[in-house]
Amino acid sequence: MPKRRQLRGFDLKQLDGYECLIGVDEAGRGAFAGPVSAAAVLVTREFLDGPWVAANARRINDSKQLTAGERDLLWLDFESLMAERKIHAHYSLADVAEVEQFNILGATKLAMRRALGGIYQPSAFEQKREPDLFASQEEVANFQPQVSARILVDGLPLKHFPYPHVGVVHGDARSLCIAMASVIAKVSRDRLMDKLHTKFPDYGFNHHKGYGTEEHREAILRVGRCVHHRAMFLRKLMATRVDPRQDELFDA
Repeated sequence: MPKRRQLRGFDLKQLDGYECLIGVDEAGRGAFAGPVSAAAVLVTREFLDGPWVAANARRINDSKQLTAGERDLLWLDFESLMAERKIHAHYSLADVAEVEQFNILGATKLAMRRALGGIYQPSAFEQKREPDLFASQEEVANFQPQVSARILVDGLPLKHFPYPHVGVVHGDARSLCIAMASVIAKVSRDRLMDKLHTKFPDYGFNHHKGYGTEEHREAILRVGRCVHHRAMFLRKLMATRVDPRQDELFDA
């Protein structure tokens, strides 16, 4: 049986004792520029046992293992599934300023929290005004959701995260709902980076999506950084600059 079919089996096992599963994943965590994106996808046993999954499970995988065309087609399918209320999904961002304020791990958790908040009943502490980011152990223990859902987050468990969850290492290659979230997170972020390319064409955001490719590094050294670059990610690179004018920050 093809490996991708096993993603459904993994989720069915995780559903034991719960009404639904919510898969959570991020995109852009290691990029030099742009926000970090996160998505959450809620699925039920009915959906996992339904005709769409039976026909399409083989198409779903870790978003990095799919082509842009494959991801775009899945995005259209996910929109239709949401319109039919067969799944619930939401994506959100943490911008560059928040990456600088909270560091990349904190910003990733913030984006994930926002994505979950879009589809899952928030608890009292979730309604605190930002930038309250962390939850105490007592608050997590007292979390009272509207529905019984097991939350699966790609990677190791997150400390002080306001939603009780299970960390699944390499979850985007093991869980169907996490893989679906990975596709949504990546497509939403890639499209934003394409828009940024129209304002800042010197960097090639439409090609590398803000990651530290050789093309991107050379462009930063040639023209300097812009407001969408993560300063903390560029310290070593900018230390190699020759022209002091490269310290200039180009605004939108």
